[in-house]
Amino acid sequence: MIQLGRHTIDSQVFAAPMAGVTDRPYRQLCKRLGLAYAVGEMAASNALLWATEKTSRRINHEGEPSPKAVQIAGGDPAMMAQAAAFNVERGAEIIDLNMGCPAKKVCNKAAGSALLQDEKLVGQILQAVVASVRGTDVPVTLKMRTGWNRANKNALRIAQMAQDAGIAMVTIHGRTREDKYMGEAEYETIAEVKQRLRIPVVANGDIDSPRKAHQVLRLTGADAVMIGRAAQGRPWIFRQVDHFLKTGEELPDPTEAEIAQWLRDHLLDHYAFYGEERGVRSARKHIAWYLRGLPGVRSFRDILQAAETVDDQLRCLDDFFLKAA
Repeated sequence: MIQLGRHTIDSQVFAAPMAGVTDRPYRQLCKRLGLAYAVGEMAASNALLWATEKTSRRINHEGEPSPKAVQIAGGDPAMMAQAAAFNVERGAEIIDLNMGCPAKKVCNKAAGSALLQDEKLVGQILQAVVASVRGTDVPVTLKMRTGWNRANKNALRIAQMAQDAGIAMVTIHGRTREDKYMGEAEYETIAEVKQRLRIPVVANGDIDSPRKAHQVLRLTGADAVMIGRAAQGRPWIFRQVDHFLKTGEELPDPTEAEIAQWLRDHLLDHYAFYGEERGVRSARKHIAWYLRGLPGVRSFRDILQAAETVDDQLRCLDDFFLKAA
């Protein structure tokens, strides 16, 4: 059980923010299936972008169950503080700071995990954002990596700075910026941070099953785990992990009928959120993830790519699951 401001999270499994994946329709489905806490997609701190379609969608939490967590990214303390205050005014209940994204387009702007190279700037951002929400009941959290590269792992120093600045929780991905998503995540650094900090610490990286989650919690002593890529097309993984951690029992994988229903529910919300043209295009990756490993999916891909309307896409899926039954 983790306390973040006024929010009590009775779970040790969280959903990681992933650009282009963990949008509002996805988060709402995951929460309906038992997820307790999800962080929204990374949103820019630049005020000039707040009114754009892309950013406005990313910070849209209308109708989503609490707690509503918005992640912001940037490298300017004043802009980050302004972005935090803006999102709190729009209903954000938790502000998460991105110092973990390894994407080149983010790091080239001295944001995301690139910030780990400049500890002074990190401290200024932490202090500015915490100050910007002071007087509200909105906590600020931090997501980071173990360091810039393997020779420069400074997660412990950054985490201690965060705690001193008033950050409520730290999530650490067990790779450096240089590692991107290559190789295997390491958990020793996370364990060291957990031993030194008083605030909750969340372990992230390569957690893809209930037993792996249990192993990582045991290795790190972390308060919770955060799951990212393993949840793509598997929104039910959160309840499977949560159930195992609480009971020691493994829930079975869903039936194809359950997958078909959850996928349809997801898509209908997805289309409503993005509109038909964009929704059909962006839904293709979600459909591919849901159907990954099912019989006959390879021959289905070309048919799916040819579907250009909502009706065509849904009809293709109905035909696929009917043939699989």
